[in-house]
Amino acid sequence: MHIVVCIKQVPDSAQIRVHPVTNTIMRQGVPTIINPYDLYSLEEALRLRDQFNGKVTVLTMGPPMADQALRKALSIGADAAVLLSDRFFAGSDTLATSFALSSAIAKLSETDPVDMVFCGKQTIDGDTAQVGPGIAKRLELNQLTYVEKIRAVDLGARKITVERRAEGGVQVLTTALPCLVTMLEHTNTVRRGTMADMLRAARTEITVWNAAAAGIADIALCGLKGSPTVVKKVFAPQPRKEKAKMIEAAEGGDIASATVAALFAADGRLEETLFRQTGA
Repeated sequence: MHIVVCIKQVPDSAQIRVHPVTNTIMRQGVPTIINPYDLYSLEEALRLRDQFNGKVTVLTMGPPMADQALRKALSIGADAAVLLSDRFFAGSDTLATSFALSSAIAKLSETDPVDMVFCGKQTIDGDTAQVGPGIAKRLELNQLTYVEKIRAVDLGARKITVERRAEGGVQVLTTALPCLVTMLEHTNTVRRGTMADMLRAARTEITVWNAAAAGIADIALCGLKGSPTVVKKVFAPQPRKEKAKMIEAAEGGDIASATVAALFAADGRLEETLFRQTGA
């Protein structure tokens, strides 16, 4: 079993600042981390690797410094790492990113067929949740998003059964391999790397691919040229000036009724709006 885990190096969201004049994110001096959602996918991939004696390859796209995220993944237990780094990738939106990553996965499959691709639910710097499904669409993989548990994998029958969180409940889905899975947060406990893995990660020479090495013939589909989405402005939300209000029910009264009454008193139009919608 060969599993590819797509990860992303992102700024630590707890320390991100926005420039007061340019309204752009100030990345200087901000530490980077592996996107937290990706770690749950990496752990799930490692568990399957341990169960079926397979191989886990971590893949990311970014500048040369993104190899730090790959070495961290190797120290946790991943077997191999590939970095897509090329000036043509600069400015990629989710469409161009999914194109580059899917091209690299297809290239990996030429020598070692990929059975599963794992991605995090989304990234903390973009929050679009589009790259995983984009990869699945380009590679024509069955996609299982928002997975909270992998029930079973049958390599003989080439099938996987998962529990997927959906509105109103949980779906139990079975589909054929190869497939792409995006894991939800807190679905497992990410392991601590062994000393042997940490030493291996420090010594490993990261494989670096440019656009040509990744099998990308048309660079117009990469970077800014291949990105129809343009970020016009980034800004920090203004803190709310209103202060929280304490709502207290009369002795022996119902706190729910007191809350509704307070909401109606604060917004005179609310009761009228509800009356029109419900006819009550």
